[in-house]
Amino acid sequence: MTILSERDSQPTEAEAGQVDEGALGVAPKKPLVLICSQDAEFYLNYSHILEADRFASEQAGCAKEAFVLAEQREFHAVVLDCVPASATGATICARLKEEPRTADLPVIALIARGAEDQHLDLLKAGIDEIFVRPIDPAKLLDCLRARLALPKRGANGLENGGWLTCGGLEMKLDARRIRGNGHDIHLGLIEFNVLRLMIEAPGKVFSREELIGRAWGDNIHVEPRTVDVHISRIRKALKSASPDSDIRTVRSAGYLLEKPAD
Repeated sequence: MTILSERDSQPTEAEAGQVDEGALGVAPKKPLVLICSQDAEFYLNYSHILEADRFASEQAGCAKEAFVLAEQREFHAVVLDCVPASATGATICARLKEEPRTADLPVIALIARGAEDQHLDLLKAGIDEIFVRPIDPAKLLDCLRARLALPKRGANGLENGGWLTCGGLEMKLDARRIRGNGHDIHLGLIEFNVLRLMIEAPGKVFSREELIGRAWGDNIHVEPRTVDVHISRIRKALKSASPDSDIRTVRSAGYLLEKPAD
């Protein structure tokens, strides 16, 4: 696996309190974002987008769960998945803004186009930022960085949408884009997650159970046979655009992406 560029090693003002930990060999803590959504796929998608930009995230599936987590954890921001004709987003925002402990948390809402009533309710609740879907992930990331006084994504590295590469395969995490020998490869979210794991660790054998746990997320029941279906789709997509990229079946063990030839 190759990452085309590296993160600037100079500590930022926002990271200043974490530098000593890094010096002691402990990984700096990532800014923690609470994602309020009942949609598991929505959470999975945005959690990967945030992870690629060095954020961590947790999911709250309802207002009650959001309030409990906000009491238990030190979040740095909140992202609301606002479903049309639902007042849950505004309710969560208003409650967070009323509590002294969470009043200063930046709260960002993603709403459907044409949801004017919802837009007004969120403004009354004290929302910090509203984006209309579909949204370019870079805009959300830039908003979070601005609200948290983090540095803008630099000119290099995955933080600037750099490409993760393995042989002829290239993957841009924040844009969910894949290329094979310069040709675009179109995959669904689960296939993207599975292929990402393999690109990050070519030659490693992934069992079906491991792929389910890491590509589908927690608390989602998936039959092992379903993994085979998704692998088949990935192979079909790679065959035309990147025939040198081979996902091999390891009998009784799982699957691996062949390491590129030196």
